[in-house]
Formats: sequence, structure tokens, C-alpha cells
Amino acid sequence: MSESMYDIVILGGGSGGYAAALRGAQLGMKVALIEADKVGGTCLHRGCIPTKALLHAAEVADMARDSGHFGVNATFEGIDMERVNTYKDQIIGKLHKGLQGLVGHHNITYVTGWGTLVAPDTVEVDGTRYQGRNVVLASGSYSRSLPGLEIGGRVMTSDQALTMDWVPKSAIVLGGGVIGVEFASVWKSFGVDVTIIEALPHLAPNEDESLSKALERAFRKRKIAFKLGARFSSVTQDDSGVTVSLEDGSTLQADILLVAVGRGPATANLGYEEQGIPMERGFVLANERLHTGVANVYAVGDIVPGLQLAHRGFQQGIFVAEEIAGLEPATIVESGIPRVTYCDPELASVGLTEKQAREKYGDAVTISEVNLAANGKSGILGTAGFIKLVGVKDGPIVGVHMIGARMGEQVGEAQLLVNWEAYAEDVAPLIHAHPTQNEAMGEAALALAGKPLHAHN
Repeated sequence: MSESMYDIVILGGGSGGYAAALRGAQLGMKVALIEADKVGGTCLHRGCIPTKALLHAAEVADMARDSGHFGVNATFEGIDMERVNTYKDQIIGKLHKGLQGLVGHHNITYVTGWGTLVAPDTVEVDGTRYQGRNVVLASGSYSRSLPGLEIGGRVMTSDQALTMDWVPKSAIVLGGGVIGVEFASVWKSFGVDVTIIEALPHLAPNEDESLSKALERAFRKRKIAFKLGARFSSVTQDDSGVTVSLEDGSTLQADILLVAVGRGPATANLGYEEQGIPMERGFVLANERLHTGVANVYAVGDIVPGLQLAHRGFQQGIFVAEEIAGLEPATIVESGIPRVTYCDPELASVGLTEKQAREKYGDAVTISEVNLAANGKSGILGTAGFIKLVGVKDGPIVGVHMIGARMGEQVGEAQLLVNWEAYAEDVAPLIHAHPTQNEAMGEAALALAGKPLHAHN
């Protein structure tokens, strides 16, 4: 059985898929959006939004603990996970309802069910075929494990960790990337004894090394334990907890093990290979215009190699809809995508790391680093950290790297500086409001332009 022809058939309703659907409909195209679970995908239901809700609850717990420092008499009495989860689920529910409303408002054909690509222009769902002049693959990602590491019981991924209705006494986190350090941060604030195991030499290994080292210092201060350059060997579990063995022969024990070793592309059993879609290690290969090289098939989001970020998928979805509509949008520069890790302290960055910049520009690289200790608002908040700008002599700012409370909120200006190729000399005269943490960005630009005011030359 076949439905009528669509301009775009989209397989997957996460950040990439729904953005393509909304933009496509806005541009007057007839759109079918197919999703096996719920519109909003991982980000809304099992990723960004729920983890950030937990992180905010964690911040509130820390504020209650530290309230005496501010002259406020409050006491921290513990975490009620049932109420934390209610708060988290209310936020998800509200956003989900809003998204459903948008999809309905734009008259998008929304299909609930498991879709498979049965021809380069056709997706089949429960025996019904949806044919599109263009097809967008947006099937997203899943929480990966390691070979032979079974998920179940006390061994979990972020999917299970987000639904926990109890606070463990102790936790081992396998992986010191974004997901690992965020959960470690939440659990420490909830009173959990946490140890992170990371095979690479640093936590947050994809960030500028100065951020990684600062995060490690902050985590030591918070008494979050971590083992770097440590490789996982095996895990056993019983009613009392888990025992994790490392390759160096040492063992660790805790109530639970969180496996946070990254996310893999959700592309199995969807018919991609059968239709000749180019694949590598499960990822869909697409060119810079996100075309797969097969018919009118495009791919967006976590299935395309690169940064696995909701806002990247979202932007790629918009890009593909505009590309199909013939608007010839500008390609997305991967290094210009802002990146935020929402642990305490927060990491935020955009553009090239100092190492990447030196590989590209050599001795022309210039650096400025402004410590938040000199920033009034950061002092009020009681946070430590810095903003680091990476520039090119007689050239633009090519990277911004930040650590400290609420630094994620500063990444908006940071991504404009990098993506608009701003020169420090042009940013220096711009007025940054006082007293804000944002002033530190202005100060960093002043320093890069050779005229720092709140630093000793």
C-alpha cells in the first residue's frame, strides 16, 4: 500500500529530523516525518534536556549546602529522586507538547512507527510506503557499550541512569567525556562517592588541554576521584554492587557502573546498506552538503561523522530543507559549532583549540587568558575559572575556551566572534555590561588586542 508522493520523507524525529520537517513545511513543501518513539528524539527525552534538569537540581543542592557562606540559613536534608524526576519530566512534557503542536500546525504528516528505507525514494512503516522526491535520514544515535560489556542491572548507560528513582552511595563512571563528567558532577552534588575511569590522558579529552587540566583541578577540589590512562577490563555484579577490574590489575567497587563511552550511530536494520547508502563503521557518509551520493538521499545529525550535538543536527536539518528548496545555503563549518559540557564547573568552547591553531597557523598564534578571579559577578557567584581566546597575529579570533559556572551562557558571543571572524581590535571597544560574567569576554579581547585593563602587563 502506498501513500501519495511527498517532497521530503524524513526518517527520524529528533533534532535533525524535526528541524528539516519544520523548515521544509515553512518553505511550502509536503513533508512526512517518521519516528518510532517520540518527536524530539534523544535530546529531549533521554539526553540534553533531562541531564540539564538533573544538573540544575544538583546546583540547587550545592547552593543549599553552601548557603551559610552567603549569610542564608538553610539546611540540606537530602535528595528526593521521585520529586527530582517529576520536575525533570514536567520540563520534558511541556517541551514535547510544544513540539507536537508545531508539527501539527505546519500540517506535517507525522507517522509513528519503525521506518525502513525500501528504495532510494521510499520509506516503509508497518506495510505503508511513503514516497519522497527527497529522503532525509535522521535516525540518530544510541548509548554505546564496549565489546563484551553487557548492560543490565547495576551496569547502565545514561538511558537507565536518567530513570533511576534512588541515589546510590557510590558510582563508577566509565568514560571521562561529556556524558561521564556531567553524571559524575550530578551524583557528587547528590552526595554520591564517584570515581571516573578514562583511558585517555585527560578528562574532557576533546577540549583545549587548559580546560581539561582546570576541570581536573576543580574535580579534585570537589573530591570527585578519577583515574586517567586507565583501561577497563571487566565487571561483575551481585546484590551488593559492582566490581570493576582494570587492565593494570586493580579493582574498584561501587553500587553502580555507568558506561559513558560515547554514542554510536543508530543505523542497523534500517535498509541503508541494501539501498547502497555509503557507510563506514555504522555512520552514513555524506558530503559537505549532506548528500549521500545516492539519488536524492540526505543525512543529518548523529549518524553523520562529526560532533554529536543536538544543535548541530538541528542546523543540518534546516540546511538540508533549504538545500532541497534550492536556496543554496552556506555550508556548516564544523569547528564553528559551539560545544558546552554542563558539569560544575561548566566548560564552553567554539573554534580551534590552541594545539589545532598552532598546527594551522604556527607562530602567528596569539593567546589571551582572563581569570574569572578579577570578574565581579564571578566573585559574587563564588566561581573560579577563565576565558581563553586563541587569535592569529594581524588576523581573527579562531577559538574561545571557557571554564567556570554558567560559562555555557557566554558561548553565544563566543560563537559570533569565531564565526564572524572578528578581530580582537574590533571587539575591544564593544561595551560589555557591568557587573556580568560577560565582561570577562570583553577583558579577554582587550588583552588579545594588547591593552588589558584588569591584568598586570
